[in-house]
Amino acid sequence: MSGIPRGKILPAHKFLSGLTDRGLRLPESVFIQTVTGEYPEEDVIDEIDGDIYLRPDAASIRIVPWYEEPTAQVINDCIHRDGRPVDISPRHVLQNVLRLYENKGWKPVIAPELEFFLVKVNADPDYPLEPPIGRSGRPEIGRQAYGIDAVNEFDPLFEDVYDYCDAQDLDVDTLHHEGGAAQMEINFNHGEALSLADQVFLFKRTVHQAALRHDVYATFMAKPLEGQPGSAMHMHQSIVDPKTGKNLFATADGTETDLFRWHIGGLQKYLPQAMLLLAPNVNSFRRLVRNYNAPINMHWGRDNRTVGLRVPFCQPEAMRVENRLSGADANPYLAMAASLACGYLGMTEQIEPTKPITGSGYTKAHALPRHMPEAIDRFAHARKLQEVLGESFCRVYAAVKEAEWDAYQDVISSWEREYLLLNV
Repeated sequence: MSGIPRGKILPAHKFLSGLTDRGLRLPESVFIQTVTGEYPEEDVIDEIDGDIYLRPDAASIRIVPWYEEPTAQVINDCIHRDGRPVDISPRHVLQNVLRLYENKGWKPVIAPELEFFLVKVNADPDYPLEPPIGRSGRPEIGRQAYGIDAVNEFDPLFEDVYDYCDAQDLDVDTLHHEGGAAQMEINFNHGEALSLADQVFLFKRTVHQAALRHDVYATFMAKPLEGQPGSAMHMHQSIVDPKTGKNLFATADGTETDLFRWHIGGLQKYLPQAMLLLAPNVNSFRRLVRNYNAPINMHWGRDNRTVGLRVPFCQPEAMRVENRLSGADANPYLAMAASLACGYLGMTEQIEPTKPITGSGYTKAHALPRHMPEAIDRFAHARKLQEVLGESFCRVYAAVKEAEWDAYQDVISSWEREYLLLNV
C-alpha cells in the first residue's frame, strides 16, 4: 500500500520452475503491512492469512543494473488459488480502473513528473535532514531552481541514474533542479497508465540505490526539510481514442470538448475524497500549504501553478490537465488510479466544472483535508469512489492508514519536548 517493493529473491531456475508448480507465493498480509511494518488490529482479510499466487507480467522483466551478479526483476500480479485476482492489490486497482475506461472506448494517457531531495546520510531520525555535499565540497544552502551548475554538483550520481534507467527501459526525459535545496525533478515521457505506474515504481527504487552508491540519501518524502518546498508527483492526464489515437479533450481547431470539462468536474468533486491515496502519510499534508507551489484547493486555471488542476497551453493533440495534488510519496498505482477514477466519474456523470480562475489560487479558501484523520474520514465515506476502486480495497486501505496514524500518535516529537516540557 505504501509503494514499498516486497517480494522474494531466488535463483533463476527456481523462478522458472515456480511458474508451473505454483511455487511463487506470498502471504496475503503483504498487502496490509503498514509503512512501519505493523498490521491493522481489525481483521481486514481472512485471519488465516493464506497464500496468494504470483503471476509474473512478462512485459515487466528488467535487468537490475546495480547488481554485480546478473539479476532480473519482474513485477507480479496476484491471484487467489481459484484464479480470482487479489482485489486489494494496488496494481489490480489501477488495472480495474483502466478496464472501466476501455469499456467506454477511452484510453488514458499519463505523463508523471517526480520530485525528490538529495540529503546527507542521516543515521539519527531525531536530527533534521541536511543538503548533501556536492562536487564543490560545499552543501547547497540557497534555492537554485533550474540551476544547471547546481545539478552538475551531482553529475556522477545522475549519470548512474540515467544509465540505470536506460538499462531498465524507464522512459525518463528531462532532469532539472527544483526550488528546494538539492531538490530535483525528473519527468517521464507520456504513455499508457499501467506502464508509467510500473516505471515510477521502479524509478523510485533506482534513485534510492544510485544515491546510496554515492553516499547520499534520495528521499521522496512529501516534505523532508523545514522551510523548503515539498516534493510532488504531478500527473498530466488526457484521454485518447484507442483506435485512432485522437485526443478526446479537444477538437482539431482547439475547442475544448465536453469530456474535457466533465473530466475536470469529476476531479474537482471527487479528488478531495480521494486525498488519502494522493497524500498517504502524516508528512504528506505538510506539503499542501500556501505559497509553496502546492495546491490548497480544487480550483483550475490555464497555465496556473497555484491551483490543484492546471491546464497548460498546448496544441489540440496535446490537450491535457495536470493534477498537482499528489505527493512524491504516493504509491504510483494508487495515485494514478485515484486521479483517473475521479475523472471517469466526472465524464460518466457529466459533471460541469467551475469556471477557471485567473490569479492566485492561494487567495481562495483551503478546501483540502489538512491532516490524515480528515482524509481517512472523507475516503471512508466516499461511496462513489468505493464503487470504482473496489469496496474491499477501500476498506483495507483505510484500516492500514488508521493503523499508521495510531502509530504516529504514539511518538512524541522534539517540538513538543522543546515548547511544552517546561512551559505548560
